[in-house]
Amino acid sequence: MIKEFISHSSSGIAKATAGAFAAVALTATPAFAAWEPTKPVEFVVPAGTGGGADQMARLIQGVIIKNKLMKEPLIVVNRSGGAGAEGFLDVKGSKGDPHKIIITLSNLFTTPMATGVPFNWKEMTPVAMLALDQFVLWTNAEKPYKTAKEYIDAVKAAGPNKFKMGGTGSKQEDQIITAGLEKATGTKFIYIPYKGGGEVAVQLVGNHIDSTVNNPIEAVSQWRAGKLKALCVFDDQRMPYKAKITETQSWNDIPTCKEAGIPTDYTMLRGIFMPPNVTADQLAYYVDLFTKVRATAEWKDYMEKGAFNTSFKTGNDFKTWLEAAEKQHATLMQEAGFMAKK
Repeated sequence: MIKEFISHSSSGIAKATAGAFAAVALTATPAFAAWEPTKPVEFVVPAGTGGGADQMARLIQGVIIKNKLMKEPLIVVNRSGGAGAEGFLDVKGSKGDPHKIIITLSNLFTTPMATGVPFNWKEMTPVAMLALDQFVLWTNAEKPYKTAKEYIDAVKAAGPNKFKMGGTGSKQEDQIITAGLEKATGTKFIYIPYKGGGEVAVQLVGNHIDSTVNNPIEAVSQWRAGKLKALCVFDDQRMPYKAKITETQSWNDIPTCKEAGIPTDYTMLRGIFMPPNVTADQLAYYVDLFTKVRATAEWKDYMEKGAFNTSFKTGNDFKTWLEAAEKQHATLMQEAGFMAKK
């Protein structure tokens, strides 16, 4: 069973952080004003366009513009090469540069483990956990499967390597979940990697693959349009959002995979990091910025529509979570046989 470490932090952390910044703002003089960007900030996405990380980065960009949260522009740049290694190495090598930030997903852990790329999350500066993302088992709505069990039974009946599972990247989150699903159910899929979650959803709509484990936000448009069917969510509890997305279903109506008899679950980090060797004032600026982003109506609406787990962490609390998640991913990668050979 795949189990991602999840720990919910209280809103008190964010409130305390915001209060501390407010106090500093009231006492600071112009000569010692808090740091803020003096030129455009590059917002690196270590994944392709259309996927969950890309969508979240562009949503944040829009929220910041609309609410005038920054004086300088925030420019989204996709660096997906090497399963995201291009983006991580870029930020790692930009020591002391406060005009560059990166949004992370679980390839923060899986890419160096799978490829041997000389990178570790500790070589960047953790800013904040923004949320945890869910994964859903999707099939084409034209298919006859009404439940996850019916689909898995069909995969078993067909025999090994007859059904195609589409996912983002190789030896990354989607393939890790697929490997866990195979182990839990005694099935074997042909795993087909694509550059981003948007492309994965399009391939499923076109019946070029049989299923996916896309994030909710990556497939919600096709689900709403009646093109895809949501069979189960890879978490130990149902998503809490009860507003109808389709004519008949809300996110909360999707059973957990455990409920469907498939003991497999996994959630993914959506976090923000900076390059190494930045100053405390520079770090504080971005903690404050993302605290403000999370308080906007646009962000809250996005969290509900994308069915996110809204956990938020900063400072030592975030670092502790990262250390535990890194150990968890090492175990998952070893079990799936995805670790790079030394």
